[in-house]
Amino acid sequence: MNAGRIVLMIGAGLLVLMLMAGGCVYSGYNRAIEMDEAVKSQWAQVENQLQRRFELIPNLVSTVKGVAGQEEKIYLGVANARKAYFQAQSVNDKARAAGGFESALSRLLVLREAYPQLKSNQSFLKLQDQLEGTENRLAVERKRFNDNVRMLNTFTRKLLGRFYASLAGVEKAEYFEIGDEARATPEVKF
Repeated sequence: MNAGRIVLMIGAGLLVLMLMAGGCVYSGYNRAIEMDEAVKSQWAQVENQLQRRFELIPNLVSTVKGVAGQEEKIYLGVANARKAYFQAQSVNDKARAAGGFESALSRLLVLREAYPQLKSNQSFLKLQDQLEGTENRLAVERKRFNDNVRMLNTFTRKLLGRFYASLAGVEKAEYFEIGDEARATPEVKF
């Protein structure tokens, strides 16, 4: 073999290696962007369901309030938790506020057990069904969000994934976790 042919083969081999490396970087970069966008998109779905919940709750509260007016503390808790959500700035703050809202909401739903006339009130039953549907949708969307966060975070912790994520400016995402308030057993005192 002559030297020119050897140089040409080495050059072609290097070119193939560079193209493969470039393809890997391109693919990894795009994957990091796709995962980041999936997390953001899923968070938007969580917020859509939270918004639906926050629009539905005043109707439920008004219905219950008419029947069980003396439980103003519970209604104020729901209203304050709703306000805290809309004032939250970050995903973590919104998740924490949503957890507080769930806690206040559970106290409100426990209230119906103490008032039998609520069970037969059609408006209450209809709103309760809508609320239960919203809570189920919200649970599904939160799970999907956390699944996307898990996939992104796993990718960013892997050897080359960390490189691709930093190259794309993608950072580790935070899970949607409920706060301590939502974990507590609701207590309604009369």
